[in-house]
Amino acid sequence: MGDARYLAVKLLDKTFGSGSYSNLQLDSGLKNSDLDDREKKLCSAIYYGVIERKLTLDHIIGGLSSRPIAKLDSIILNILRCGIYQIMYMDSVPDNAAVSESVSLAKKFRKTSASGMVNAVLRSFIRGGREIKLPKDREKAMSVKYSAPVALVRSLSSDYGSEAAEKFLAASLEKSVTYLRMNAIRCTEEEFLGALEGFGAEKIADCCFKTSGGDAASAEAFRKGWFHVQGLASQLCCQAVAPTEEDRVLDICAAPGGKTFPIAELMGGKGEIYAFDLHEKRAELIRRGAERLGLTNIRAAAGDATKFNPELPRFTKILCDVPCSGLGVIGSKPEIKYKSMSDFERLPEIQFKIKIVCNALNYLEAGGTLVYSTCTVRRAENEEVCERLLREHPEVEAVELPPMLGRSFGTMATLMPPDFGSGFFIAKFRKK
Repeated sequence: MGDARYLAVKLLDKTFGSGSYSNLQLDSGLKNSDLDDREKKLCSAIYYGVIERKLTLDHIIGGLSSRPIAKLDSIILNILRCGIYQIMYMDSVPDNAAVSESVSLAKKFRKTSASGMVNAVLRSFIRGGREIKLPKDREKAMSVKYSAPVALVRSLSSDYGSEAAEKFLAASLEKSVTYLRMNAIRCTEEEFLGALEGFGAEKIADCCFKTSGGDAASAEAFRKGWFHVQGLASQLCCQAVAPTEEDRVLDICAAPGGKTFPIAELMGGKGEIYAFDLHEKRAELIRRGAERLGLTNIRAAAGDATKFNPELPRFTKILCDVPCSGLGVIGSKPEIKYKSMSDFERLPEIQFKIKIVCNALNYLEAGGTLVYSTCTVRRAENEEVCERLLREHPEVEAVELPPMLGRSFGTMATLMPPDFGSGFFIAKFRKK
C-alpha cells in the first residue's frame, strides 16, 4: 500500500511549482498510485485543504520557523503545510500522528537533516494552543484568515465593501455542495431519486438537486444519461436563457457543454442549439455528453467566438458565457485565488472589444435575447462590460431576468455563495 501523505506532499510540490490545475494533478496522481479508497480520501483531503489554506498555513509557519518561508526547501515547506493543516483542520487526525507522520515524511524524502526542525515547528504550534496571530490591519488579517491575497481582498472590498467581501471569502472555505441536473428526457423524478437513494439527493428546484455524499457520477444512472453534474448558479443561468422548443439557440463558448445540455433539456430535446468552442477536441466533449444524455437537438462544432461566420443562421436566443477570472468558483478551484490580479486586467477587453459579445450580437435576430454570464464576481468583468455594451450598442436594451429561487434581480444579477452555490453573474439583453 502507498502513503497518502507522501503522495499529497509530492503533488503539492508539483502544483505550487508549475501552477497546474489542482483537479488534473490530483486525478493523475491518484490514478497512478496504489492507494486504497480510504487512503485516496485522506490524500485528497490534505491536498485540497493545503491549497485552500496555503496563505494561512504559511503565516503560521513563518511565525514558528527560524528560517524565512522563502528560504525553506519546497518539500519541507509542503510537509510543514500538511502537518499544520492536519493539526488545525482535521479532527480525525490525532496531533501526535500528524507530527510523527510529518517527521517520517522528511526522512522518506531524504531530508533527514530537516526532520528535527519539522518536529520542533509542529510541536511548538501545538504547545501554543494552535493560535493564529492575525495582523492588526483589516485587509491583511482577512488575507491570513481566509487565505486570500491582499490584492484579492482589496478588489472584493472595493467592489462590495469589507463585510460582503469577508462573507464571500468565508463562504469559499465552506464545504462545497455537489449539484445535479436531472435529465427529464431520460427519466422521471421518481426514477431519478430511486437511483440516487444512497447519495442523499435533495430537490432544490425543478430538475435541480444537491447531494450530501459520495461520487454521484459513479452511479449507473449517470452512465444511463439520467443527469449531469452542474453548479446551482450555472443551472439558473440556463433558466435565464428561457429556451423553448420553438427556439434556435447559440451557445457561443460552450465546451465542455455544462450549459448546453440543460438548455437542450429545457427545450425538451427539440428546436436547435448550436454549440461552439475554439478547439475541435473540446467540441467533441460536447458531442459525447450529448450522446450520453440522448440530446439530439445539439449541433457541436469548433468555432472562434471572436470571428463572424456568415454561414451560420440567425438565432432567437444566445448564451454568451465568456472566459473570465473564475473568482466565483474559488471554493472548488482554490488555486485561482492565488493568481496575480494583473492576470485579469485584459479580460474585459477580451470579453467585449475583442468581439466575443459584440460578435454574438451579429447572430441575434431582431427581438431575440442574449444572456451574458461569467463565473466571477469582479465588477470590471461583469457590470462594467454590460454597461459598455449598452452605451456602444443602442440597438440593444436590458431586460428583466426571471426570478431565481424566489428572488428578483432586475436586469443584472450577481449571485453569491453560499446561497447560490458559487459566485456567478448573469445579465440579459434584447435586440430591438
